[in-house]
Amino acid sequence: MLTRLRQWLANRGDRAPAQPVPTAAAAPAEIRTTDGIAFAIAAHLHRHEGFPILDWPAVHAWVDSLPAPQRPTAWLDAERAWLAHVREALGVHFRVDESKRALLVSSYEPNLAAATLKYLDHTLDRVVRVLEGIARIPDSGKTIMIVFDDVDAYYRYVSYYYPDDGSYAFSGGMCIAEGCAHLVTVKADLSVVEATIAHEMTHACVAHLPLPAWLNEGLAVNAEERITGRRTFRETPDELRRKHRRFWDAARIQEFWAGDSFYRTDDGQLLSYDLARIMVDELAADWPAFTRFALAADRADAGAASAQAQLGVELGAVACALLERPRKQAWAPDPQHWRQEAAPAAAPHGVRQSTAPKRSCPSSV
Repeated sequence: MLTRLRQWLANRGDRAPAQPVPTAAAAPAEIRTTDGIAFAIAAHLHRHEGFPILDWPAVHAWVDSLPAPQRPTAWLDAERAWLAHVREALGVHFRVDESKRALLVSSYEPNLAAATLKYLDHTLDRVVRVLEGIARIPDSGKTIMIVFDDVDAYYRYVSYYYPDDGSYAFSGGMCIAEGCAHLVTVKADLSVVEATIAHEMTHACVAHLPLPAWLNEGLAVNAEERITGRRTFRETPDELRRKHRRFWDAARIQEFWAGDSFYRTDDGQLLSYDLARIMVDELAADWPAFTRFALAADRADAGAASAQAQLGVELGAVACALLERPRKQAWAPDPQHWRQEAAPAAAPHGVRQSTAPKRSCPSSV
């Protein structure tokens, strides 16, 4: 992204890019509609590692209580108010910048903030075009991105969205789906921010669908590669093929269908993303049929019923064929063998960078 942003700045000629609209006022204790109906933002905040976490169900209830024409503005006001509190928690050198469809919390210089907002807006349009019929731009609210100055602050913030126990892989960016969906990343990791935005914005644009994790991630990886023009993984196709053949078995493929393998701390995470990419690439050859499949897919059975009805295929058989294994019924999605604990509310991204730390709101993103 840094290269792309520098190109935009260098090619602007004598004209500076349109400056973002900064927000530097004190974080509000409450917000009000034009009719004077108030919501006490400050009273609905609690702190995690020093960061403000808003009670979004309470925001939902307040917004839903308002007349329909007032709801989009009220939701956006809640987003802005919460981000003002986030900015205060991060420090005086942070700002909230805003464009027509995005909100950015960062310590970027104004020109870089403006270019980042432009890229966010541009990428939103591209995701919807790439995933025509599946992804959609929400009716209200804005794309939200928080850029932390350092890895420590990033992990302290995202730790709220993970269970207290267990081990999880590193990440360079996430789409936090809980409450009000928003993208988070690290300023020091500019080499992957462009890919992170494309990947996580894809998640945000399909958040209205109950997609199984493998389909959600497969769409995101494929969209990321098409938008950035770069391969997602450093490993060569032959290296990935050998790793796939060594790794997958009947038990681990159930982790894949359940979504658990995307949170592994070994090569299983990388291989899960790659298998999801391959599965989507294979099944999407007939895009109209694939669109029908995606719209009807349900995470409860990993999309198995929809695949049979819309594509005429059995997902276990597809996985066996792609991984060069004999067809076995034990490879078909079997929800009875999945653990029932809820997955973390944050989807990790950035597994290709193994040498560095990587890893809804109704209409927010």
